[in-house]
Amino acid sequence: MLTGPEPEPAPASEDLLRRLAPQVLGALVRRYGHFDAAEDAVQEALLAAARQWPEQGRPANPRGWLIRVASRRLTDQLRSEDARRRREETAAALTPRDEFVAPPPGEGRAPSEDDTLALLFLCCRAELPPAGRIALTLRAVGGLTTAEIARALLVPEATMAQRISRAKRRIKASEAPFGIRPDGTAGTDRADGTRGADGTGPEAAEGRAARLADVLHVLYLIFNEGYTATSGSDLQRADLAAEAIRLTRAVHAQLPADGEVAGLLALMLLTDARRTARTTPDGDLIPLAEQDRTRWDHAAIAEGVALVSDALTHAPLGPYQLRAAIAAVHDEAAGDEDTDWAEILALYELLIRLVPGPVERLGHAVAVAMVHGPRRALALLAELDGDERLAGHHRLEGVRAHLLEMAGERAAARAAYAKAAGLTLSVPERRYLRFRAARLAE
Repeated sequence: MLTGPEPEPAPASEDLLRRLAPQVLGALVRRYGHFDAAEDAVQEALLAAARQWPEQGRPANPRGWLIRVASRRLTDQLRSEDARRRREETAAALTPRDEFVAPPPGEGRAPSEDDTLALLFLCCRAELPPAGRIALTLRAVGGLTTAEIARALLVPEATMAQRISRAKRRIKASEAPFGIRPDGTAGTDRADGTRGADGTGPEAAEGRAARLADVLHVLYLIFNEGYTATSGSDLQRADLAAEAIRLTRAVHAQLPADGEVAGLLALMLLTDARRTARTTPDGDLIPLAEQDRTRWDHAAIAEGVALVSDALTHAPLGPYQLRAAIAAVHDEAAGDEDTDWAEILALYELLIRLVPGPVERLGHAVAVAMVHGPRRALALLAELDGDERLAGHHRLEGVRAHLLEMAGERAAARAAYAKAAGLTLSVPERRYLRFRAARLAE
């Protein structure tokens, strides 16, 4: 039954529809399979809600309404494809199990919130290319439209549509399992309604751990792109970073005891807490050392510190926890001069043992410079010059310029800043690097 229109929030608010979209999609995929067709049906249901709810009022159970409408759209689509006979033959396999009860006449019953986590796992399959994982996750779980994703990632909409379509086709072809259970119990449930392996034993545990690592990696990439855009006129895309935080909260809600999930959420909160202080009113970059720390979000910092502190105490040590701990040391310092660089260096020493990647080693070099001086750090950078992963990347030259400036080599530092500026596609970063180079020419 429909209620009268509500004053606030709007009857078909974008936030509500975005929050409900993955739950509705999860319900349809769990019941029917057909990920691609189910996603289209959910989009049609969301459009119907956007049209009807402002005029007719929001349903008492919006999620049940969307499930019912989307199920109807999906059924019509399957029927139009002349699949009646095959559906009848597999009717028993497609009957909902205990985890999901089909909506009865009226509002229906809401699906489990666990479907959001299952969709994250489904969209973050390792065999999908990284760009496809990010795009599909934002579309299916984040509730963003193809146009919004294209704008966020600075890709033409037609290109993004092709990228999403390819990812969905690969999921369909792989017969990917749906309903991977976060507690590790029982079997995995396939999208076609059949039951997979019993989900126990070391192989199943390793598979779950690998898939979770993929999920966290994709969320980390999404957040990084939102916090520091790789190209474009804006340094940050706050909506993209916020979406990554929201999705990571959803994973943490399902896996509260996992130290790396808590560590990633803490890292995002501790990093995003500085967002409003990172740019001038004109959008120019303000480095960490020069930021007004009174503008930081201290509630987010407190939450992040509590999360990582608990994880470090009760869970096996992992790279996201260490990254979060480094961010916490920065955030808890009253000023840049109060930063405990010795502790940061110790944390980086642990991090590069676990993840000896180029980005981690760059951060380690900066910490070495702050504790032992720039000369030793510059020697570490020389070891990274041959790393193909950093070839043509502005961050290596930017760090080199900073260290050369610390060492008093102004001409070399100016050249390195200019080289870094020529490599970045981010307009604010380019302006900042050119400013640093120009200042050294004075």
